[in-house]
Amino acid sequence: MTEKEKEIQILQKHMQDLAEKSYQQNIYTFTGFLGESGQEAYFAVREKINYVAASFSGGNEICERKILRFGSLEQLGYEEPFPISLIRIEPFLQKFSDTFSHRDFLGALMNIGIERTTLGDIFLKENTGYVFCLEAMAPFIIEGLERVKHTPVKCSLMQEQIQLEKEEPEKQQITVSSARIDALISKIYNMSRIQSLELFRTRCVQVNGHVCENNSSVLKVNDVVAVRGYGKFTYDGILHETRKGKQAVGIRIFLPKK
Repeated sequence: MTEKEKEIQILQKHMQDLAEKSYQQNIYTFTGFLGESGQEAYFAVREKINYVAASFSGGNEICERKILRFGSLEQLGYEEPFPISLIRIEPFLQKFSDTFSHRDFLGALMNIGIERTTLGDIFLKENTGYVFCLEAMAPFIIEGLERVKHTPVKCSLMQEQIQLEKEEPEKQQITVSSARIDALISKIYNMSRIQSLELFRTRCVQVNGHVCENNSSVLKVNDVVAVRGYGKFTYDGILHETRKGKQAVGIRIFLPKK
């Protein structure tokens, strides 16, 4: 068993404990923020704990990292919101600021001791970061984060809603020998077939939010493929066949956040 598989098993046991606690104590229980693999871990054990209602939220409908909540108004008789805060991180002086990326904000937060499970999605708008985090961590971030790269920053708790937008995918046309998922991944991310096979072996490939271990799968139109560490893309289907018998396919690719 790999370390990743052990981590998944521990997470699934934690989810089952939270579900049982919600059921026995008549309270809401919450995980930390989960990425795609963490959310997939829940769906793998959902049948074992379906006696408790469960729902996801990342703080905004377009967020990808989400908290799992056990309990519902119908089951518990009261409502409790997800413990999520939104923090704005902005330079004191934009004129003299470094140019930031998503990775800069994440790195700065990790450097002050923030664990990844306490952080949700990070959005970048006009060189200002908007970070979803666990409510309990908000005061620590506001007080503790003073600098991103070489730029002094100020943090504030967002009280009002802000319009956040998903990054638009880049439309591309690629030519492959077949529309198998491993062939597409190899072409899109410029890797050998052996490298792409390793991604399937280590459960790093998801299709529509579910782990895909069959590297010979043929995608359907609008399938969303996420490759851990590389990014994700949407498959738009075969456009035409080339003169050499290969297939030209359309994709919409999301580049990894930098």
